[in-house]
Parts: sequence; structure tokens; C-alpha cells
Amino acid sequence: MMKYFHRQVQLWGEDTQNLLQTKKIAVIGSGGLGSSLAFALGASGIGEIHMVDFDEVSLHNIHRQIAFKVGDEGKNKAVINAQLIEERCPYVKAIAHECNFEEFSKKNIDVDLIIDATDNLPSRGEINAYAKSKNLPWLYGSVEAFHGQVCFIEESSFTDAFKIIKKTPAGIAAPIVMHIASLQANLALRYLAGLSVKKDTLYYLFFNEEGELITQKFGLPKQ
Repeated sequence: MMKYFHRQVQLWGEDTQNLLQTKKIAVIGSGGLGSSLAFALGASGIGEIHMVDFDEVSLHNIHRQIAFKVGDEGKNKAVINAQLIEERCPYVKAIAHECNFEEFSKKNIDVDLIIDATDNLPSRGEINAYAKSKNLPWLYGSVEAFHGQVCFIEESSFTDAFKIIKKTPAGIAAPIVMHIASLQANLALRYLAGLSVKKDTLYYLFFNEEGELITQKFGLPKQ
């Protein structure tokens, strides 16, 4: 196993790599962010990854949802991602849940971290409420056009910081999806490996009119 994770072992040693094998996470949503998270975290040695999504692949998903290819239309997104994870890494158990978050939450599966890969505010409100009820941290991420947001939420509350409305996202550039998922994955991996993580701070990334990438930080109110 350590040969497979050689570069990570060089980074933090065998004890930390073995620690990751004991961790369990749930990724809520298996589309754009979820696909990239499956790639980024699926081969990192996390012991158990639950991929959750009721949706099926559509043709318009494929350009920005890197787990899918032409011919996957009509297949469940969570199932494809779980298969991909286990094909790439024999040391990770991946479980697909073909359901929405409400149905998944009723299964009462113990995890160490929940990662939001949904595409709407009401679902994130549900994740926040569930995480608070279980005293669990969770990672928020969202993308639209050329900008995105990431936050590791522990003591703050998503519903206190955001107005929960139903809103259809604008167009999305594929690379920003991967970029935000990469930031989520880095925060998740640091947390699970026992490294320091800045919590309850919202990172907002966007390109200004000159094409410069800007990153802003905002502290979220704590409960």
C-alpha cells in the first residue's frame, strides 16, 4: 500500500497515511464538483467514501463533469463515481447511494466529514441542519460562471450566513468547477490527516474585468 501512496507518505509519513484509512466521508452530489472530488480524494487513501446522487448523466453534463464520457447518458452519477474510485485505488471502499440527501440522511451512516457538491441553496441548508444535529463539520463549495466559493464549516451556520432561495445558476466554465473542487479536496485531506485548517472562513474566488484572479476571505458568524 505504501508504494501506491509513495509521494503522500513522503509528505506526511506512514502513520498519517494509515490514519486516512480509518476515515469516512460523504460527498453529497456526484456531478461537477462531485466528479472532481472523486478524482482528487478517491486515490488519496481515505478508507470509505459515500457518493450520493439521485441524478442520471445527461449529455450537457459531460463537458464539466470529468467522471463521465459520451455513452454514460442515463446512468446514475453516484454509481459511476463509486466505480471510478475503486478502479483507481484498491485501498478505498466507495459506496454509491442512488438517492437525494434527505433519503441518505435517514440511513444514519457515521462519517467524519460531509462535503457539499450540490448545486442549490436549499440542499446546502439541509446539509447544514443535518451536520449541526450530528455535530459534524462540513465543506461548502459552489461555482457559477468564472467564480466560486469554499468554506470549511464547523461552528458557523450556513443558514445564518446565506439567504436560502431557489435560484437557477448561470452558465459555468468547466475549469472553475475543478478548481473549487480541488480547494475543497485540499481542505478535506488536511483535516482528515490531522493538519491545521482555517475554519468558518469563506474563500471567494473570481476573475475581475482585467482577467486577474482575486481571492477574498470573509469570516462567517458563529452560532
